Amino acid sequence: MVDILQKLVGAVSVSGSEEALSEVIREFIKDCADEIKNDALGNLIAVKKSGKPGAKKIMMAAHMDEIGFIVTFIEDSGFIKVAPIGGIRWPAVAYGEILFTNGQAGVLVPEGKISPNDYSSANMYIDIGAKDKADAETSVKIGDICTLAPKIINLMNNRVAASKLDDKIACVILIQTLLELKDTVPPNDLYFVFTTQEEVGVRGAKTSAQAILPDYAIAVDVTATGDTPECQPMASKVGSGAAIKIMDGLVICHRDMINLFLKTAEEKNIPHQSEILAQGGTDTIAMQTAGTGSVAGAISIPTRYIHSGVELCSMDDVRACVDLLKFSLEKIDTLA
Repeated sequence: MVDILQKLVGAVSVSGSEEALSEVIREFIKDCADEIKNDALGNLIAVKKSGKPGAKKIMMAAHMDEIGFIVTFIEDSGFIKVAPIGGIRWPAVAYGEILFTNGQAGVLVPEGKISPNDYSSANMYIDIGAKDKADAETSVKIGDICTLAPKIINLMNNRVAASKLDDKIACVILIQTLLELKDTVPPNDLYFVFTTQEEVGVRGAKTSAQAILPDYAIAVDVTATGDTPECQPMASKVGSGAAIKIMDGLVICHRDMINLFLKTAEEKNIPHQSEILAQGGTDTIAMQTAGTGSVAGAISIPTRYIHSGVELCSMDDVRACVDLLKFSLEKIDTLA
């Protein structure tokens, strides 16, 4: 799965510009679904049919988009000003390597004499090495998109640190699950949805969920952890298995879905833990409230340093998430 992640991380997919990643994912899953399509908002939807009349619809969502920046101004000196797309933690991205969609590299740095606590878009700039404005404009123009440069670092204990794990590691989980279900006929109609613009308001999940109107819905996304020095207390930890969401800042998961995940994990001996995220949200809310509503839950990957260039997770936890999702799909009819 690290090989899949490597290819996904290499594709720039800032909110609203997910096309490159969509094509990479499509190539992985092209032989695994009965239908693959993109909708008007760019969501990539892979459908695996049961062949049963009146079959239940199960929607799974992982968002393709990542946080990033858009060029707003080029100074006479050639330095580039940007605005955030998504929730940027400026101290976490300062002095980071930057990659534009056209391949131009740069570095994101703060103005002199600015305290890290005061970092913001107003006092940060990108240096691409340009001599002046005219030189910079040969490579960059107003409205261009850029993001943290792609990288993956292999660490101890089957853990990785990378830019853009949020939420490409969840896309890996959906891809791997679909690959492992390739030669099976599911008991229900399965919709694997790789959504757009989650980081700016779960927009892709809203439109795709309204089109699908799922009976059951499962979001897959990263979640924060409580296992680093002097961090905010939180139950989820890297290396302790798939995190079963109970609630977050936007959603209270359906108790039946929570119980299904717990029962499946216990029966299949899948490492697991419970998760409550006090702030933030996922595509779960959009699917839960589509139409007249769905039985919705979420599986989370415990991830340290979210929205930085060194997001960290355990590939063992990722494997646990794949297993939990795959086996839960077999048992979801028990909720009927």
